[in-house]
Amino acid sequence: MKDIITLQQKIVPELIELIERRYTILRHVSHSQPVGRRVLAHDLRLGERIVRSELDFLKGQGLLEGDLSGVKLTGDGELMIHELSDFIKDLRGLVDIENSLRERLGLKQAIVVPGDSDSDESVKKELGRVASRHLLGVLKEGSIIAVTGGTTVGEVANAVPISYNPRDLLLVPARGGLGEEVEIQANTIAAKIAKRLKAQYRLLHVPDNIGEDAMNSLNRDPHIKDIIKTIKSADILVHGIGNAREISANRDDSPEKTKWLIDSGSVGEAFGHYFAKNGTIIWTIHSLGIRLNDLKKIDHVIGVAGGRKKAAAILAVCSSGSETVLVTDEGAGRAMLEQLNEVEIN
Repeated sequence: MKDIITLQQKIVPELIELIERRYTILRHVSHSQPVGRRVLAHDLRLGERIVRSELDFLKGQGLLEGDLSGVKLTGDGELMIHELSDFIKDLRGLVDIENSLRERLGLKQAIVVPGDSDSDESVKKELGRVASRHLLGVLKEGSIIAVTGGTTVGEVANAVPISYNPRDLLLVPARGGLGEEVEIQANTIAAKIAKRLKAQYRLLHVPDNIGEDAMNSLNRDPHIKDIIKTIKSADILVHGIGNAREISANRDDSPEKTKWLIDSGSVGEAFGHYFAKNGTIIWTIHSLGIRLNDLKKIDHVIGVAGGRKKAAAILAVCSSGSETVLVTDEGAGRAMLEQLNEVEIN
């Protein structure tokens, strides 16, 4: 496959560009369908004439169909986008990036999707779809699945296919999360996945960042104590990774506290911990739920995050030795390898 791609790049580079453009259009339609031509042109930063021409071609190939509401994928289109996805990964050398990240970060598996979610919102949706597919692959009857909040994990929930048969599964929030936007709270995401899988769920109605006295008091409450025990019994964890500065601001920390965190070397945040570049913990907030030392008892830890701007944060969390599987995008993957190479050179 690599030899064929190299030959195509040398002899007909315009063909490679065309394949990538049509793949991008199909992927965007997949995540936004039905979608109109003008919206596609705006989101993909392409001229309307080009988009109209490509849509006409893809319709002619039986990959798209449309009406007044916009275009959507046909059954053949759904199959094509999955087949093209593997080709695009080979074309862009993403398998090599996956292998490098897996080896250098000590991961069980790294999965890299094409594109950069910083510049293309559909890439974040693709991250959710791929992470959802991986999650479904490791589920077993009786599993307890813990999830954190955040927009990227929210996309995982959106991508979980609807089940029509009840499943012996339990969804729980990994930590408290009251105070965030309702749509991206861990409670909301856990309930949404549970409903799509026809599974059970339990919720934790406490803030994510509380005082030590309040945390100790809540820990003595029998109901809270019981749900925390259940959460810490999870065998699967799906979590996002945040930029330290942004997470601190979202938690309404004082400017002085945020400045201290950054000056102390914090670059990434996950499950209530702020991490330095080398994976050491700079600060831990007072919260209830899963913490770093709980991860060694969890069979499948799935980190989901992308975007070139988040590369340092992802590296910091992965360097803590907490991950087994990382689902990220091309933008973050390439930036992470650049940063790892810089460290080796220096």
